[in-house]
Amino acid sequence: MGRSLENKQQIVGELKELLAEAELALVLDYQGLSIKEMSDLRTRLQSSNSVCKVTKNTLMRRAIDGSSAWSNLETLLTGTNAFVLIKGDVGSGVKAVNAFQKDTKKSETKGGLFEGKLLSQAEIKAIGDLPSKDALMAQIAGAINAVATKVAVGVNEVPSGLARALSQHAESGES
Repeated sequence: MGRSLENKQQIVGELKELLAEAELALVLDYQGLSIKEMSDLRTRLQSSNSVCKVTKNTLMRRAIDGSSAWSNLETLLTGTNAFVLIKGDVGSGVKAVNAFQKDTKKSETKGGLFEGKLLSQAEIKAIGDLPSKDALMAQIAGAINAVATKVAVGVNEVPSGLARALSQHAESGES
């Protein structure tokens, strides 16, 4: 028995809400994945504030209809699709998907959409290879700290250098 119109409208509404919050959408071909494997993917995605939805392409078309940000997703809506919607730390979500695909060797990423731009396989892989948000913030903090330390040493060195020069001048007995 098919879904009722009310049920379909509810699913489309839920998809619209998820898309409104998402920054990146990946389209995966989930054919051949078991329920256990899909559950594993969903579990991996939870830590990165991402969600995996399996829905009919027609319902996703209705969800993206009229949305300029997601309209380019239309070209990927063929075959059996699972949609990974990532918000927040995009890199960790992509890493979770890449790790899952590496472990199962069954799923393939058809493509993705980020800020209205379709992403190629290479671009998706590049996003996955980036350091995590926390690692980047630590690197930035380290760089800022290094600059501050160098400035402090430089500022401290001016009076020290002057004091050494005066001391040498006084010891030499020159007037």
